[in-house]
Amino acid sequence: MSDTSQPLYAAREPVFPRRVKGTFRTLKWWIMIVTLAIYYLTPWIRWDRGPNLPDQAVLVDLAGRRFYFFWIEIWPHEFYFVAGLLIMAGFGLFLFTSALGRVWCGYACPQTVWTDLYILVERWIEGDRNARVRLWKERWSFRKARLRLTKWTIWLLIGLATGGAWVFYFADAPTLLRDLVTLNAAAVAYSTIFILTATTFIFGGFMREQICVYMCPWPRIQAAMMDNDTLTVAYREWRGEPRGKHRKKEGAEKLGDCIDCMACVNVCPVGIDIRKGQQLECITCALCIDACDDIMAKIGKPRGLIDYLALSDEPLERAGQKGKPTWKHVFRTRTVLYTVLWALFGLAMVFALFIRPEIDMTVSPVRNPTFVTLSDGSIRNTYDIRLKNKHGEDRLFELAAHGHPAYDIGLEGVGGQLVNVPSNETRLVRVYVTVPADTAPAGADRTDLRFWVTDIANNERADQNTTFNGKGN
Repeated sequence: MSDTSQPLYAAREPVFPRRVKGTFRTLKWWIMIVTLAIYYLTPWIRWDRGPNLPDQAVLVDLAGRRFYFFWIEIWPHEFYFVAGLLIMAGFGLFLFTSALGRVWCGYACPQTVWTDLYILVERWIEGDRNARVRLWKERWSFRKARLRLTKWTIWLLIGLATGGAWVFYFADAPTLLRDLVTLNAAAVAYSTIFILTATTFIFGGFMREQICVYMCPWPRIQAAMMDNDTLTVAYREWRGEPRGKHRKKEGAEKLGDCIDCMACVNVCPVGIDIRKGQQLECITCALCIDACDDIMAKIGKPRGLIDYLALSDEPLERAGQKGKPTWKHVFRTRTVLYTVLWALFGLAMVFALFIRPEIDMTVSPVRNPTFVTLSDGSIRNTYDIRLKNKHGEDRLFELAAHGHPAYDIGLEGVGGQLVNVPSNETRLVRVYVTVPADTAPAGADRTDLRFWVTDIANNERADQNTTFNGKGN
């Protein structure tokens, strides 16, 4: 019996997108320029925070356990701000996908941006689509090797710049650059640059659409975000079919507007035919719209054979009527809900950012033992208090205990109740709270205790509740 089973793996067919001009291609160029400029230049922006603080505008300071973003400073215990940003990014992705399909994938996804850049280099060195296809099929020669090596060298330099820019977000950029050049940087910096250079080179240069199709989970999730009112790139089959190239032959009047020129296929960066309907591989880059509109203009047909469409408009357009206005597709229950949730999270984060104190404290009672009876019968409890100074200069803090009139507070190794805390650091102090035996609350095993810390410079205060342990009856 012969084996008629189909192979489970098909070798990749290389995709050579043709150059195209138009509204969406221009938009993609501008987005690519802006996003790459932000990524590469941001670590070099300076921001004066005063003495003893880094002057890099955006910095993830792992050694100091801090994240700086211009005037905002995030401490480890404030990680909820980062979580909030991730939630907002998720709702933003849901919002844009619900309204306009995979618009993120087509315009701003890093894989799309760097692949566009790599294709631009490839086209600049090897020529447009037809020249690249011929070069691909040619036998290896000196000319082919020269073109390939030139292209790969530029790709590697782009990858190196990508990996280098990434590590600059985690250390002072000018200092780290000097250390990298003089080979004095930490090994983790070199290994990170190597990994990111390699992944950028491979993903943007060779794998390209395979990342979007096989490795990215979003194409499989997007269906849950879209509905019949979602605007996405589609082909007006009712207008274009039956397609045909020969317009002067008998029966040409029965043909649709599509002349089967393959322009939409030749410009597609993932190599699909949009005329076959919605496909998982489509990243909604809209380059096929530019290509088709250009052909329609040349043959004197109306633009929009391929366009941003909603499935709910199909019956109306087939009947010769106009579809719903664009704003009705964009502003509907689902998108309004996502917008409200996104805005609520944003407002909550801004509110939390402005009300957070500049000083912070944590109180940890020492449990072994829970209390000590002194020689005069007084009861003493011990607490470890961690004070955090978020200011850019050293501050003097005063500690106090409230809850019982007879509480007496003493600090280990510190005279009085004043503690100096260095700028942007924490200090751990051991605090003893004592109550005379004759003033302890009758029958009380535990009583409420509140610690207060006051910034002597501006009288800003923070507090935390705990308990005082006694003998009881």
